[in-house]
Amino acid sequence: MRYATRLAVIAFLLSTLPSSAGQELREVVLRKSALKSGLIPAVETRVAVDAQMVTAGRLLFQSRSLSLDKQIACASCHVDRFGSADGLPNAFGTEASGQGLARMIGGGDIIPRNTLAFWGRGGKQFNIFFWDGKVDASSGTLHSQFAGKEPSDDALVVAVHLPPVEIGEMVMDSPANNALETESVSTAKQVYAILIERIRAMPELSGPLAQAAGKPVRALTFSDIAEAIASFIRENFAVRSTRFHDFVFNDGELSAQELAGGLLFYGKAGCSGCHNGPYFSDMDFHAIPFPQVGFGKNGFGVDYGRFNVTMDPDDRYKFRTPPLYNVTKTAPYSHSGSLYKLGDAIRAHVDPLALYDPGSMTDIERTEFYARLKTWSGEPINALHLAEDEVAALEAFLATLEYDSLLSTIETD
Repeated sequence: MRYATRLAVIAFLLSTLPSSAGQELREVVLRKSALKSGLIPAVETRVAVDAQMVTAGRLLFQSRSLSLDKQIACASCHVDRFGSADGLPNAFGTEASGQGLARMIGGGDIIPRNTLAFWGRGGKQFNIFFWDGKVDASSGTLHSQFAGKEPSDDALVVAVHLPPVEIGEMVMDSPANNALETESVSTAKQVYAILIERIRAMPELSGPLAQAAGKPVRALTFSDIAEAIASFIRENFAVRSTRFHDFVFNDGELSAQELAGGLLFYGKAGCSGCHNGPYFSDMDFHAIPFPQVGFGKNGFGVDYGRFNVTMDPDDRYKFRTPPLYNVTKTAPYSHSGSLYKLGDAIRAHVDPLALYDPGSMTDIERTEFYARLKTWSGEPINALHLAEDEVAALEAFLATLEYDSLLSTIETD
């Protein structure tokens, strides 16, 4: 019998016990389930960073000077009020301004995927980045778009190298930049050369970076910039102890609804089949038939996900399991940002038809949906009934995974 099934049976039996005894045993079961699923104290996920590099990285993270056309900073799309994401279905890069809906209404270059939050990124065992895993060190060998010419053996540092050379993201999609649209290693190096010269000429940025890197300003490289930003991300968005950590490791308390949600998470609902380990993610790729909004990474409302990296037909429509820390703060959800309610995102895993109106879809959209359903049918969780109160309990449980970042950020320049 599968562990989740056994847990569901145990949960039912516990519900028949007297209130106090049942409550205590339910707590024991939930704690043991979390440990079995790989939860560890938050501090054990931390990677040591240099404080000076964190300071320098924060300044660079907030600076629009890190964008070729000085249009955008990392902090433009990774915003505190949206849980280090941007609150939009698809990200808006260069030529956009403001935050939230103001950024979308003002126009700009559209990035065809939802902005990922930063919680836990670069911690121990967190070595797969982006929705499609285009930077992946999970096998022990680092794979990325640099194709053997990676600028670092640190996966997070390599990941930080990519946004500043992405057309539309931090390089404006304009005739002046047409020569850079190859997005090759050689054109990337051209952008890095321009950016490092610019940063060297800005004492407010180059001074702290040179001091942190232990080298003169003239010797700074773009990799120093990337290492500083990676250090900032590791420190500012590191996993910190949550109410659920306190419950598991310090005998803290949960409400009856939160406890019920936790037992569902590890039991009947089967969430922990993919959302497990220190980050509530198996760091693997799965297909959930979320509605697709926007034109999609592959155009015409299509996003093949992991397939775009591996070219393996079995990887179509698969995306890396998102970690769940602060998930209550990072709406909208899915790779396409198609769902604004956390309950709807939960529902999509088990009952995707509840979120679709087939009559409003074109025949091509329905065909794509059928293809996603076909892949989804092989996932660990599908076609499971969850009542409304069960979805609400899962939402309450996920709220126990909230915590705050260490420092605030705001774009400058």
